[in-house]
Amino acid sequence: MPKRQVVSTTLAGLLLGLALVIAGPVVSAHAAAVKITPLGDSITGSPGCWRSILWNRLQSGGHTDIDFVGTLPPQGCGQAHDGDNEGHGGILATNLAAQGQLPGWLAATRPDIVMMHLGTNDVWSGRSNTEILNALTTLVAQMRTSNPAMRILVAKIIPMNPATCADCGRRVVSLNDAIPAWAAAQSTPRSPITVVDQWAGFSTASDTYDGVHPNGGGDQKMADRWYPALTALLDGTPPPTVPTPTPTPTPTPTPPAGGRTCQAADRVVGQWAGGFQGEVTVTATGSAPISAWTVTFGFAGGQRITQSWNSALTQSGSTVTARNLSWNGALGTGATTTFGFLADGDGAGMAGSPVCAAT
Repeated sequence: MPKRQVVSTTLAGLLLGLALVIAGPVVSAHAAAVKITPLGDSITGSPGCWRSILWNRLQSGGHTDIDFVGTLPPQGCGQAHDGDNEGHGGILATNLAAQGQLPGWLAATRPDIVMMHLGTNDVWSGRSNTEILNALTTLVAQMRTSNPAMRILVAKIIPMNPATCADCGRRVVSLNDAIPAWAAAQSTPRSPITVVDQWAGFSTASDTYDGVHPNGGGDQKMADRWYPALTALLDGTPPPTVPTPTPTPTPTPTPPAGGRTCQAADRVVGQWAGGFQGEVTVTATGSAPISAWTVTFGFAGGQRITQSWNSALTQSGSTVTARNLSWNGALGTGATTTFGFLADGDGAGMAGSPVCAAT
């Protein structure tokens, strides 16, 4: 090769190398999307339209660098969304863990975050809390094998009241009560587990079409519950914990002044052998907004309240008193808020209509 050509070739190579050093590695104009797998049963995937609501809210909120992933395709829902998922109708967490199906799904999609709503079919099939939680532990281990830094959102599952399972409502409550302690024991700094309370405030009567599967209102509630926990992970901030509001002391009710009045209406949301779920809706009915409310009602059959939410509730004998919390006492004219409870006994034994006093 002629000397001049050797020099030219060498110089060109040096210039190319220098250009590569200056430019650095080729980087995509967009960072890799965060992959999110919705994992569950038919509540998640058939059609699981809470996913479409959640997806669109995330997009509207600026979270466009996400990718919902799964081996199952979308099933409609009437609005454009990324519908890939792992919502397998009829699946039990216990069977999923025992049959080793999850590792293959994870290998196909490689998610960074898993949103898990599992246990409904296990409860329906009479699986014990121990069996279900052991299965969830196995699934978490499989997730971490796929991705040691997997971030996991696990739901306290929505209530259920199927016609063929009178005891399912109680079993769901029992399972959900056990989930926070299980999650705390399994969570690690590298692979945190966050509990998302999908149960509180969800009504099988008004938020499902069959006592189990969410209707449009139920889908909205589920999406609203997933959103803050998921965006906290996407934003790199500590996920919110299930709030335990501090009750606001309420003065002893006095006769309504300045048009501040309220009404309360009660209903039985679900009934099972030995217990029921009740719900009370408070409405500001006067001409002026209210700043606090107190509802009293009674039981005629010796019922005892075992759990409540969205109010500071006490029981003395057969009389129950519920006061607003710090965040739901102020109601504009015509506005409503709802609180609920679980009780032993028969839901038909509520004595008369509840009485509401406003200030």
